[in-house]
Amino acid sequence: MAGAAYFSSDYPEARRRFAEAAERAGARLTSYGHPERGPNGEELAADVAWLGPEDAGRVLVSLSGTHGVEGFCGSGVQVGWFDSGLAAEQDAGTAYMAVHAINPHGFAWLRRVTEDNVDLNRNFVDFAASLPDNPGYDELAEALCPPTWDDATIAATRGVLRAYAEEHGPSGLQAAVTNGQYVHADGIFFGGTAPTWSHLTLKRIFQRHLARAERVAVIDYHTGLGPRGHGERICPAAPDAPVLGRVRDWYGEDFTCPALGTSSATEIRGFNVIGMEEALPGVELTAVALEYGTLPTEEVKLALRADNWLHLHGDMTSAKGGAIKDQIREAFYQDADDWKEMIWERALETQRLALAGLAG
Repeated sequence: MAGAAYFSSDYPEARRRFAEAAERAGARLTSYGHPERGPNGEELAADVAWLGPEDAGRVLVSLSGTHGVEGFCGSGVQVGWFDSGLAAEQDAGTAYMAVHAINPHGFAWLRRVTEDNVDLNRNFVDFAASLPDNPGYDELAEALCPPTWDDATIAATRGVLRAYAEEHGPSGLQAAVTNGQYVHADGIFFGGTAPTWSHLTLKRIFQRHLARAERVAVIDYHTGLGPRGHGERICPAAPDAPVLGRVRDWYGEDFTCPALGTSSATEIRGFNVIGMEEALPGVELTAVALEYGTLPTEEVKLALRADNWLHLHGDMTSAKGGAIKDQIREAFYQDADDWKEMIWERALETQRLALAGLAG
């Protein structure tokens, strides 16, 4: 079966196909039900499939849907890993854990954020301490998320963003917009004021299923950044972190690190690996995000801004609402066979290298 065939068209189909593929492969399923419902009243859940010995010392983890609508990508890889028979490549002492749709609300509603408008990958901060500030975002907040959304508003706000980039550079604009902010609850890249349901559930899953592991490799699937179809292996670690040595041993020089200035991503606050490490003290954790490009960055950010406006001020049942949902879907899921094949081939290579790294 070609890799493109493993990908689904919506959340209910993705969830069903994941469960069926896992069961055919002999994996054990556990579901963590979400308190809210999908757009058609469907149940939402983060589903976990475990293949291999329960007490495995080495575990390969694949994670989909950290950013909701980006879940199509990781879900397709997870279905393919089970249905292709490739999961059998793991040795007897290694288990595979697939976490499907850790942000199921965002996946089902075609949103990057959680049900409370929180970017899950900015939500793992210490909420008992002073939260990080982002003066750049504060300056741009009104332009990024205006109360109206039409051609004139889009053109005017683009002018504000370009002026900021001229003064601070393109990387300065990207950092201001995407690093994370904790003040504007109705804005984009909002990190929240408390742990979200998905935050707590991710920690619960890691604590429950990986308590006996000694070495864990994580591949967290993302889309929307970089050249179309290219899978950038991003290690969100400090420049002197030991994990960078392991990542280099496993993947050679085919990885990037925001802290080293080698990534298309900037350094962000509150990323989910922080929560994984907190859930697994003493475990050797080697995590990368596998980030696939879709559209040019400006178009992706425009789709995010449009979706934010729609859920605050618009009507999702209107023609304009439908067009915006098509726009954000295209920004994070290229429903084209060539794109899906690139996703699958890069994922296959990365997961095989991770398995070899775990065993080595």
